[in-house]
Amino acid sequence: MKSSGKKIAVWCLVVSMVMSLSILAFGAEKPMKVTVFISTPSQQPTPDNKIFKMIEEELGVTFEFDILAGELDQKMGIMIASGEYPDLVSGHTRFVDAGALIPLDDLIAEHAPNLKAHYEKAWHLMQHDDGHVYILPNYGVYNSDFWPNEAWGPSFWIQLDVLKEFGYPNVRTLDQYFDLIQKYVEKHPTIDGQPTIGFEILSEGWRNFCLKNPPQHLVGYPNDGGVIVDENSVASVFAHKDISKRYYKKLNEMNALGLIDQETFVLSYDQYIAKLASGRVVGVFDQRWNFISSEQALLTDGKVERTFVACPVTYDESIKDYYLDRPVVNVDRGFGISVNAKDPVRLIKLMDTLLEERWQKLMQWGVEGEDYLVDENGRFYRTQEQRDQANDSAYQAANTTLQFLGYLPKIEGRYSDGNASSPGLQPGEYQAGLKPERREMLEAYGVQTDGQLFSQPPDNAPHYPAWSIPIEDGSPAQTASTKMDEVSMKYLPKAILADPADFDAIWDEYVAEMNKIDIKAYEDTVNAGIQTRLERVEAAKMR
Repeated sequence: MKSSGKKIAVWCLVVSMVMSLSILAFGAEKPMKVTVFISTPSQQPTPDNKIFKMIEEELGVTFEFDILAGELDQKMGIMIASGEYPDLVSGHTRFVDAGALIPLDDLIAEHAPNLKAHYEKAWHLMQHDDGHVYILPNYGVYNSDFWPNEAWGPSFWIQLDVLKEFGYPNVRTLDQYFDLIQKYVEKHPTIDGQPTIGFEILSEGWRNFCLKNPPQHLVGYPNDGGVIVDENSVASVFAHKDISKRYYKKLNEMNALGLIDQETFVLSYDQYIAKLASGRVVGVFDQRWNFISSEQALLTDGKVERTFVACPVTYDESIKDYYLDRPVVNVDRGFGISVNAKDPVRLIKLMDTLLEERWQKLMQWGVEGEDYLVDENGRFYRTQEQRDQANDSAYQAANTTLQFLGYLPKIEGRYSDGNASSPGLQPGEYQAGLKPERREMLEAYGVQTDGQLFSQPPDNAPHYPAWSIPIEDGSPAQTASTKMDEVSMKYLPKAILADPADFDAIWDEYVAEMNKIDIKAYEDTVNAGIQTRLERVEAAKMR
């Protein structure tokens, strides 16, 4: 018994030493609380969250999250005015312009080999005008080839039940899309006892891209924000051009048929999500990440048929769709380290450590045996029970780091063992996780994944995406951008909801107001940013 006791004591000492060495290697001599601002509304993790507990036990770090509630612009304004920032801040150029974030170049070079290797090919996109990097992009840096299983970006979405109702027809043009919605609403004027809504348009705050962005896709261009970039790498604003008029005139016609929600332009984001979650909205233009919470609610309620399918809609079938793109570097939307952070070195080391495969698997897949299993070939998979619990909000709060991971640097693509970096990218897991209704739809269209409903994306242009080019606060370009947004939000809803006989007059007034704005100042700034990126790419080739 004494010998056994000695062995246990020695083993405990060894474990203690290993833990201590791990903490010292990380640079954590003492426990550290990291304050974090998350700029997307979401739920707080529970105090006993298992992944955060592992981080605390092994790395000596705990977190205090300030998660956005309300308007982002207002929140940022308050933080900037007070000069009070948490240690880690969800990236935004306003924080950079306000001097709220510290340069990360030297910190990464000296203390973060994983981050340095991870961002090597994206560095030219991450640099601001002064040549420094302030924010670590959270998405778009892939370490392998990319095969999209489903659309997460922009698209015209339609309810799964609509496609089934009419025998899974081809939906390639804007006319086909709205014709299908019209026929469905006429056949089903109510859903679950409530009036069916043909088409919803989110236009609140920065999410008004749901209203403003469709024209660029309808003519076969990718999401460059408020501009179209031509084959000569020249950007131009399209908001008041004929390609836009054609779209809004179509919406005006659909409104006259009663297919546009009459409350659509006064809905808050939460109200919009609630309407989608009710299952009575037939179609929307949006990006899936923006309305995914409504889909989760529908799945929780067992309304699979009310979830949405992305359609590669253009003005006519001669136009090749360009909705899917190869992963873009989500510039200025990851974490930055604030000027108020007491230990920037330890923070950069923390993010460097969390980029290691072990931590990435824990944060993206979970704990083996609890959140996923491994087959005889070493491939990760989940049981149906594990898939269901992964979609449960209460389980997420206690067992995942979704809020934090969403803004962290992360592995995307595949791990060294060949597994996909996350369940959504694992081909076998994607297939196994499909609901029967969605599998039926894919089989009807002769494809294996939702992504295959679209044209395969070409290589991204070196400038892409133009929407991530920084616009300096207070500059003529920023002033023009603000005015364009104000004019669009004044006239586009008015034009869409007007009597069709009045549409052309309202549109002409809109164009006249847009032409009073110094649009060229905005275009010049975007084009200068495009040229800078092209030059940086060429410079990188010379190194």
